[in-house]
Amino acid sequence: MSIAKRQDSQAQELLQNTPSSLLLVVPSICFVESLTTLEQEEKYNLDFLRKLDIQINQAERDNSDNARLLLSRLEQSRTSFFQRNNEIKERFDLAFNQLAMKSEMITLSKGIFQVTLNRAILEKHIIYRIILECIIFHAGLHPNKNKLFLSSNSKEFGRREVMEVLRDTDIQYFNKTQNFLGWLQSQSH
Repeated sequence: MSIAKRQDSQAQELLQNTPSSLLLVVPSICFVESLTTLEQEEKYNLDFLRKLDIQINQAERDNSDNARLLLSRLEQSRTSFFQRNNEIKERFDLAFNQLAMKSEMITLSKGIFQVTLNRAILEKHIIYRIILECIIFHAGLHPNKNKLFLSSNSKEFGRREVMEVLRDTDIQYFNKTQNFLGWLQSQSH
């Protein structure tokens, strides 16, 4: 979603021009979570548009100068809102498909799910717990490789207890693509 909303332009660049030295690995549940987030956003957008349509309807009934000005701006806002949503959806589809093609997926297994239920971390966020356990599981399969976790969700993954688990598993966490790219560049010198 951060790529689709252009909140992290460097993430889009990294996805389009992934260095051959990197293996992108994504928990399969991340794909489900992103689709669910997109679906939820579409519901919020429809709700907003319904409310906007009500205001447009009200302004159309009022013949005052302010109402005509408001009507014009509301209609412009509606058009811009549709255009932005279409752009977000296009960028989402592109990023989703690129990531699906370029990445290895970590499949949720019974073992990962059981560990998720037993670890007392991110207790109010089951999806993020599953994501974390998938990453930890995969890291355990590759003990001699550099393991990096990139997620802009620092609210959850930047928590002290999560950072400790990641550190104990030799996983470096980056909450910004810029920081990750800086680290990557420092490794090539």
